[in-house]
Amino acid sequence: MSMVKKQTAGRDRLGESAPKFAELNDDVLFGEVWSREEQLSLRDRSLVTIAALFSAGLYPQLKSHLILGKEHGLTKKEVVEVITQLAFYCGWPKAWSTFPLIDEVYGKEDDTIPELVLPIGEPNTAYAKYFKGQSYLYPLTQEPIPSFNVTFEPGCRNNWHIHHADKGGGQLLICVAGHGWYQQQGKQPRKLAPGDVEVIPPNVKHWHGAAKDSWFQHIAQEIPGENTSNEWCEEVDDETYEALDK
Repeated sequence: MSMVKKQTAGRDRLGESAPKFAELNDDVLFGEVWSREEQLSLRDRSLVTIAALFSAGLYPQLKSHLILGKEHGLTKKEVVEVITQLAFYCGWPKAWSTFPLIDEVYGKEDDTIPELVLPIGEPNTAYAKYFKGQSYLYPLTQEPIPSFNVTFEPGCRNNWHIHHADKGGGQLLICVAGHGWYQQQGKQPRKLAPGDVEVIPPNVKHWHGAAKDSWFQHIAQEIPGENTSNEWCEEVDDETYEALDK
């Protein structure tokens, strides 16, 4: 499933002066070429595009695609390594101009990102009000079981919530990268690491998210059931969260 955003930058900036160019940019380049994930993943397309813009010295566009590459799962270490190698072929001064852009996009703290197993996808804006901190969502499957890769930045966690169902239902978490936490109401929190699996029963209040000092990825699978619904509750307060490692 494509995670390319509906692109409007061409129309927003050039819709009046160059409408055909704007159409080709938004609908063909981003609407068709970038969506061909059966040929190259979004992550791979970002890597190729960053390399091309770096070699041409097109720094404003390069910064935009560094941002997009981060959304598509490229880590800071990977981008730095690409630029380091290309500096020998495309020009040393270009690398000096590019590393500050990488720091702007990723920040110093991004060195803590683990080796992420799956693309981070898009910022999880639809559910942002139920999360404290930044999370990202990458759909994996819709049928027969909806499956999503969820990526949490350090310190990010979702609110207490309940997966309601009359029969069946609940959720399965498969941890794939970094470290996080899971807690059911009335029970001690459990620290999660890659390879851990958490079966969340229906109708049980719980929360999950990243550790304070680590990015965290898990695959979330919605278990089919009858009359299923999600109920979002209060935030996990700072006092409770800060005490987890104590």
